[in-house]
Amino acid sequence: MTDIRPPHRAAAGPRSPRPAPPTLRSYHAGAGAGIDGLAVRRHEPRGPGRGEVAVAVHAASLSFRDLLVVRGQYVLPVKPEVVPVSDGAGEVVAVGPDVRRVRPGDRVTAALFPRWLDGPLRTEYLPQLGGSLDGMLTELAVLPEDALVPVPDHLSYAEAATLPCAAVTAWNALTGDGRGLQHGQTVLATGSGGVALFTVQFAKLLGARVIATTGRADRERRLRDLGADEVVNYRDTPDWHTAARELTAGRGVDRVVDTAGALEHSLRSVTLDGHVAFVGSVSGNWPPVDPRLLFGAAATVRAVAVGSRAQFVSMNDTITRRGLRPVIDRVFPFEEAADAFRYHESAGNFGKVVIRVR
Repeated sequence: MTDIRPPHRAAAGPRSPRPAPPTLRSYHAGAGAGIDGLAVRRHEPRGPGRGEVAVAVHAASLSFRDLLVVRGQYVLPVKPEVVPVSDGAGEVVAVGPDVRRVRPGDRVTAALFPRWLDGPLRTEYLPQLGGSLDGMLTELAVLPEDALVPVPDHLSYAEAATLPCAAVTAWNALTGDGRGLQHGQTVLATGSGGVALFTVQFAKLLGARVIATTGRADRERRLRDLGADEVVNYRDTPDWHTAARELTAGRGVDRVVDTAGALEHSLRSVTLDGHVAFVGSVSGNWPPVDPRLLFGAAATVRAVAVGSRAQFVSMNDTITRRGLRPVIDRVFPFEEAADAFRYHESAGNFGKVVIRVR
């Protein structure tokens, strides 16, 4: 039988010769129990079956959806006592029969929707890591081979762990509508959460002019440093769609990536025949929208639900070619995962919150 336990490593220096521990640790989330309901459990490692791969997880990264899962507010089904967190990266330690794409030693991460390989999202693709399927807040994840995506060589495990949810969502928002972002167009990114920061980075790499919004003065310079050409503080300018119009000589922006649930402002910001990628609402507020605005904008409004493995691979190609590095705010040890959730919930982070598993 193949030993699929991840190799034990010393705190520093070369790999320790000590044997791997007989059990592995995973976090589990009780249905609607909140952050306080996160519990660590020890269990025997499971070997990979046909078409499956065992991955020693090195790092996991939190997204807003992970907070919704532990609160019992996630829109898709969540299995009882799920291993939470969709995003993680690690090393392949064993492969099951008929696995051809990866081998032990490969550095990989996984698509949030393991069955969504390409094309439009379909009902049969909805099972998702950290929801209806066990996720990545564990020392060892057994995953379908089809879900795995190679880690760009220049990224650390912590950096790679930030990509599956927020980065792929931003990439899909900018490129996944059939037309895609064109060089010289203007993109408006709302807020300074994970999707917004990746939107700023990707849009700039693709040759766009970038306008960002934030409610915090201390983040204006950081957004500019990341690539934003203009920053609008929505606390100083509540009607920020007016500022977006002024910054585009009245024309409006070509694309809005809306993570704030501010669809009315987004529609007032966008140019005729523009595109609004509606990601959701981190505040939990869903203000009503006058349908006449849709006709007035004559724009496409598209709800974005992360993306396919093919989009993930395409995104990674650009990340590799351009040397992009994700923004990480803070790294927590595995033992302090609940503190990482609380910190993320506080919305005090600029960049991704990462949990170091090993």
